[in-house]
Amino acid sequence: MTGRFKKMEVKKDKPVVASYCPTFLKSDMQHVYRQITGLQEFESVVLTQRRENEDAFPFKKKKIAMHEKPKTRFFRRLWCKQIRGRPVRIYEGEVCPLLHALLRLEADLLHIYFGHIGIYLLPLIEACPRPVIVSFHGADASAEMERPAAATALREVFRRSTLILARSESLRRRLAELGCPEEKIRLSRTGIPLEQIPMVERELPGEEGGWRFLQACRFIEKKGLLTTLEAFAEIRKSNPDARLCLAGDGPLAEKLKAQAQSLGIGDQVEFPGFLNQETLRKRTAAAHFFFHPSVTGADGDREGVPNAMLEAMASGLPILATRHGGIPEAVPEEAGSVLVEEGDAQALAAGALELMANASGYREAARAARRSVEENFERGAVIAKLESFYREAMELGGQR
Repeated sequence: MTGRFKKMEVKKDKPVVASYCPTFLKSDMQHVYRQITGLQEFESVVLTQRRENEDAFPFKKKKIAMHEKPKTRFFRRLWCKQIRGRPVRIYEGEVCPLLHALLRLEADLLHIYFGHIGIYLLPLIEACPRPVIVSFHGADASAEMERPAAATALREVFRRSTLILARSESLRRRLAELGCPEEKIRLSRTGIPLEQIPMVERELPGEEGGWRFLQACRFIEKKGLLTTLEAFAEIRKSNPDARLCLAGDGPLAEKLKAQAQSLGIGDQVEFPGFLNQETLRKRTAAAHFFFHPSVTGADGDREGVPNAMLEAMASGLPILATRHGGIPEAVPEEAGSVLVEEGDAQALAAGALELMANASGYREAARAARRSVEENFERGAVIAKLESFYREAMELGGQR
C-alpha cells in the first residue's frame, strides 16, 4: 500500500523547508517544535505519520501532510528486523507519493529528524531531487548503529544527504567515527527562548534547610536517575528537610519509586509525572539545583545536550551533572556547577554540599549557568545558524 497526502497549498513567499518527523510531536520534543516554528527566512511544512499533543504544539493543519503507515508495517518490521536482521525502510511504493507531496508543496529542501529515520527513509533520500538534511540528536547515534547492516545503511545516509546536523561537538565526533565525512557535518545546537525564561534570584535556605532539587526527563537509563536518587540520599543525611522532584515518566518509573523507598527517601521524593511547560517552569523557579547525571546506556545510548537542563540553566539553576555527551559543552564547570564522572553519586553529592555551604559560590554558579545559555544557545542565534545551513544545502543541491 502506498502512503497518501492530502492536497494542500503553501504560499510561496519564502523558500520552503519540509520537515519529516514521524510523530508530530511527542511530549518531550519541545526543542523540535521550537526549531520548526522558529524559522524566519524559510517557510515550514511538516510531513508526519502521526499527530499528537496538538494543544501543546499548535501548527496549521494545512501545513501538515500525513504519511499513512502501510497496514503491513508489522510484517515489514518482523521481516526486516527479526528475519533478515536489517533496518526497516519504507517500501518503494511509498516513495512516489512522498516525492509528489514535496513537489506539490514546492519544497526546496527536506529536513529529516532523526538519524534512524534517515535510514527508514533512505529510498526517499536516494530518489529526492531536492537537497536533504538529516539531523542527529544523540540516541540516534548509539552502539546499535555499529551493527553491520545498520552501519552500512547509515553510511549510505551520510553519502546521499547534502548535510548532516549534530546537536553537540561530542555528537559531531561520534558521527565522524560512524563514517560521516567531516566536511558534511554542521553543529546545530538547541535553541532556548530566553525571552520566555527569566533569570530567577533564588532565596537560599537558612540553617534549617529546605533545599529543593529537580530533575525533569523521560525515565530511561541514560538520564542517570538512579545516580540522582543515590546522591540525594547522601545529601539528605545532613539536610533532612531537602526535597527532590523527579518530573517525567517512562519504563523505569516503578524501579525508581522502589529505589527511593529502599534508600529511605521515599517520603522526600515526588513523582508528579510529565509537567506542562508552565508548571515545569514554576517548579524550576522554586528549585535550588537541577540534576542531570547522564550515563551511557547499555545499548550505547548517549545524550546530545539535554533541553530540560538548558532551560533550567537559563533560569539560573546550578547543575549537578556528569561529563557525558554534550553536557560539558554547556555546563560551566569552572564557574561552580558540578560535573563528575558517570555514576559517581558520592562526588555529585559532595559537590552539591560544597555549593550549599557557599552562598557567594552558589550565586556565581547561577549567573554562569544563565550566561552559558545566553552565549551558546539563544534561540534567535541558533535559528539564524540553522537557516544558514539550509541556504548552504540549497546551494549544494545542484550536486545531487
